[in-house]
Amino acid sequence: MTAHQPDPAPGAEPERGFALAVFAHGVDVAGEMAELRELARTAGVAIASELVQQRPHPDPRSFVGKGKLEELKSAFPASGADVLIVDDEISPVQQRTLENALDVRVVDRTQLILDIFAQHAVSAEGKLQVELAQLEYNLPRMRGMWKHLERLGGGVGTRGPGETQLESDRREARRRVSLLKGRLKEISKRRETGRKQRRRSDKPTIALAGYTNAGKSTLLNALAGAGVSVEDRLFETLDPTTRSFEQEGRQYLVTDTVGFIRRLPHQLVEGFAATLEETLVSDLVLHVADASLPPQEMVDQIDAVASVLNEIGADDLPTELVLNKVDRVDAVSRKRLANRYPEALQISALSGVGLDELRARLASRFADRFEPVRLLIPHDQAASLSELYELGAPIEERRDEAEGVYLLARLSPSTLGRLSRFVLPDAKRPRKAR
Repeated sequence: MTAHQPDPAPGAEPERGFALAVFAHGVDVAGEMAELRELARTAGVAIASELVQQRPHPDPRSFVGKGKLEELKSAFPASGADVLIVDDEISPVQQRTLENALDVRVVDRTQLILDIFAQHAVSAEGKLQVELAQLEYNLPRMRGMWKHLERLGGGVGTRGPGETQLESDRREARRRVSLLKGRLKEISKRRETGRKQRRRSDKPTIALAGYTNAGKSTLLNALAGAGVSVEDRLFETLDPTTRSFEQEGRQYLVTDTVGFIRRLPHQLVEGFAATLEETLVSDLVLHVADASLPPQEMVDQIDAVASVLNEIGADDLPTELVLNKVDRVDAVSRKRLANRYPEALQISALSGVGLDELRARLASRFADRFEPVRLLIPHDQAASLSELYELGAPIEERRDEAEGVYLLARLSPSTLGRLSRFVLPDAKRPRKAR
């Protein structure tokens, strides 16, 4: 059992937590506990002490075995902790057993992450998603929460049409869940409208995906000047932010999504479907990995992101891996990274290293989508000319002629179809050999 004391948040004395975990043999205990400490720090909890048990599975009733539970009963009071933090999603039975044994508040991994999400949600949609995830998590646990208010049927004075406080609260919670789902569905429809407009613009869409704190928001800021918060905290960005950048005259849309994490609770994957679907509708997933981590930890994080992408159905999308934070990596380690990930660009979103190469790589990914086309748009068709510019199509040449505006532009098939009446007979040039 080792004590760890993170720095308290400025101006606030953090709660003191006691970390409890059960891991199977072969699990990277140090890495898992480091992540739990970081989660706790982000939630404003300083981990005062830890207790870890290695066994194939947690005890179905008490989470830890009987011997460890007795050890916990002694260790917890001695630590001076205010709350028990369990590095797993525990059942209502396990939670009640631990609470009764220690007479203390018990918070599991899912509750901890939900608390962080609640702190960081900014938009109306983000707040609705957090509330929905919290309600769906708490519904099966309400019996324990309201045990002191329950009035079980049977016996004198208990018969009749009345309902228990527990039943009333459950009904209210279910009503609220239904309401939130309806509101989120409406928001999702508005998002779909926005996506249709973006698709109509023919601007390639790129979704940033990666482990939380890998530097996605910093990269978005570097590419597009988005001004997204980049504080060193897990799940700093919850609400998707879409911005554009230009390369070789063409505009690209980049969306920053919520950071992933190992064992991301299912409630969050489901509750944040409206946010994660921004990944599903992109043309390319830019998987951002932290190159400054120890090799095995980076591999684990890359695998964790791939697992979540698979869970939300985005694993078949084209993906480009980029290794961020190489400004923190020495020359020898960079060579090793290049050998292990020969196709991955090494960049630093903070210092700007490799960003020109990344923009060029992204442009090359979409080069085949656009055909060079010659157009002649009559002067009385100014609306079509304006539409062409609004679509963000690169205009390689423009001349104002007597009969109209002559253009050489790169167009996608859909844009070409809409403007086909302006295409000159010899419009299409052969593609350049690549």
